[in-house]
Amino acid sequence: MIRVVIAEDHLMVREGIRALLEMEGDIIILGEAGNGQEALDLAEKLKPDVIVMDIMMPRLNGIQAAERMREFKLSPRVVLLSMYLDAGLVHQALKSGVKGYVLKSSVSDELILSVRAAARDETYLSGIVSSIVIESAINPRMNPDDSSGNLSPREKEILKLIAEEHTSNEIAVMLFITEKTVEKHRSNLMAKLNARNLAGLVRAAVKFGLVDRET
Repeated sequence: MIRVVIAEDHLMVREGIRALLEMEGDIIILGEAGNGQEALDLAEKLKPDVIVMDIMMPRLNGIQAAERMREFKLSPRVVLLSMYLDAGLVHQALKSGVKGYVLKSSVSDELILSVRAAARDETYLSGIVSSIVIESAINPRMNPDDSSGNLSPREKEILKLIAEEHTSNEIAVMLFITEKTVEKHRSNLMAKLNARNLAGLVRAAVKFGLVDRET
């Protein structure tokens, strides 16, 4: 049996994914998470074979959660679900070690294939996503310039929370740090990103795929 955890912040979508996976005789759902931090916690607690995770979630997005799992040497293979055919996000996802990148528009056809491939430690990409990866390999000029690379994982986490409209005090409580430390990170972010105000930080968070474009 393939042991799976589902991480998706929209309950109805999560229920749909669960129903689809549970129709398969070789897949069992161990648990569900509503944000990236919960997914990380369940990965450590339940030790699933595969985590099916939305790329855009509160607290930690799917890419950040995948990076943390690799950093903490947790075993689950990650399959990301995305609404966006974005070359930058695809390359970030692959760099973070994910085993699948599936577009939500084709999830019913491809999710099962991606989960089984991930369980075998193989990589599965939606067809059109594969085309982007192949084209960028042939034409290196297509490779996106990920200017978020000079940000630390903590800075990315705080940038995401700022863009989600959390106050410095709220961020401090969530991350178990002082409000003064949050303010220092905020200042560093503004300097690194050449942002003059909050709007500039939010634009950077969207550009780097840390938050949804509609946030």
